[in-house]
Amino acid sequence: MALILTVPAAQACKNKKVRKLLGGGVPSSVRYLVWSHLTNAKSMGLAGMYSHLSMRVRVAAFADMERDVKRCFGEYPHLQSTEGSLVSLLQAYLTMVPDVPYSTGLTLIAGNTLLLAPEEDAFWIFVSMMDSALRLYFSPKSTQMDVDAALFSHALEANDVQVWKKILVNMSMTPTQICFPWFTTLFVGSLPGDYVNRVWDLFLYEGVPVLIRIGLAILYCCRSAILEATSADAVLYYLK
Repeated sequence: MALILTVPAAQACKNKKVRKLLGGGVPSSVRYLVWSHLTNAKSMGLAGMYSHLSMRVRVAAFADMERDVKRCFGEYPHLQSTEGSLVSLLQAYLTMVPDVPYSTGLTLIAGNTLLLAPEEDAFWIFVSMMDSALRLYFSPKSTQMDVDAALFSHALEANDVQVWKKILVNMSMTPTQICFPWFTTLFVGSLPGDYVNRVWDLFLYEGVPVLIRIGLAILYCCRSAILEATSADAVLYYLK
C-alpha cells in the first residue's frame, strides 16, 4: 500500500499500478489513508474549519439525523450519541453545504467512513466523495441519478435481458427505483461491511461504473428469486 501513497493524489485514480493494488485488497489498518489519498481529501482540508462548522447552530434536519444515527448504527454506541462524531460530521457538512437536503444515505455513508477514519479525516473524505461523485444524487433539481440509472438499465439489458424484462418491463419498475437505494448509500446496509469497504476501494478509483457492476452482481445473486417474484415490493425486498 505504500506505493499507492507515493503516487500524487491528483494522479492516483489514473495510475494502473494503483488499480492493480486496490484489486488485490486494502488492509483495514490503512484503508482510510488510501481513501483519503484517492479522494485527494487533504487538498480540501482547512485548519480549524471542521471544528468551527460542527459547533454552529443545529441544522433543521437535526431531529432526523438523531433518529437515523440510532437506527442505522445500533451496533456502534459511539456513533449514536447526539454529541458524537457522526452527528457532528453531518452537522458540519450540512452547515457548509446548505443546498444539500438531508437524507438517510448521508448518515450511512458518513457513518461507514467514521468506522475507519478519525473524525476530521472522515469529514474531509466525506466532503470529497460528495463533491466528486455523489452530491448530485441528493439534489432534487438534478437528473444525475436518472442518467446513471439509465446506464444501469442498458447494462442489465445487455447482460441479462430476462431479468431486465421482468423488472423493468413486466413489473413497470423504473431504473431509478432500483438504483436509488444503492447509489445514495454506496451499498451501506445492502452488503456486509467488509464487502462495502471493498466496493468503496474500487469506487473511489473508478467511480460510477463500479456501482453499476456491483448492482448487476447483486441482481445475478438474486436472479432466481427475482424471476419468481410476483410484485415490485418483493423485488425491492430481495435487493435491499
